[in-house]
Amino acid sequence: MKWAERAREAMHHSANSLGNLMVEGFHLLGLFVIGAATVWSALFTFIGMVDKGSASIDDILLLFIYLEMGAMIGIYFKTNHLPIRFLLYIAITALTRYLIGDVSHHNKPDLGLVYICAGILILSLSVLVVRYASYRFPSKRPLDVNGGDLIDKN
Repeated sequence: MKWAERAREAMHHSANSLGNLMVEGFHLLGLFVIGAATVWSALFTFIGMVDKGSASIDDILLLFIYLEMGAMIGIYFKTNHLPIRFLLYIAITALTRYLIGDVSHHNKPDLGLVYICAGILILSLSVLVVRYASYRFPSKRPLDVNGGDLIDKN
């Protein structure tokens, strides 16, 4: 019966290897698609600015959002870790872009302005907390995509 146990283990190992290959392939394909969409969107935004003959602060902040997206994708591609700080930076930039656009087009501050500023403040404090936590409690071992240790157990 040892041959049956070895056959079962071989089957599970093959299934796990095939599953890992498919998950990692989908992961890489998804990153390339998101990266290509980010580059495509940034390019068309830039072409629109060139056609217009000028760049507004909204346009420049939008390009910063694309830049942060690209950096986040690159880091995620290299490390398999999603940098939460970059998401917070993107959110702060998006709220700032909305705030500047709202104030410059409507010129009438209201309570919504306070809410947006409070959101920016909360996100900024979140960056501070995340940075402090990563400094104070660094991860001891890198993890792979599936949550397992990257350190070889052999």
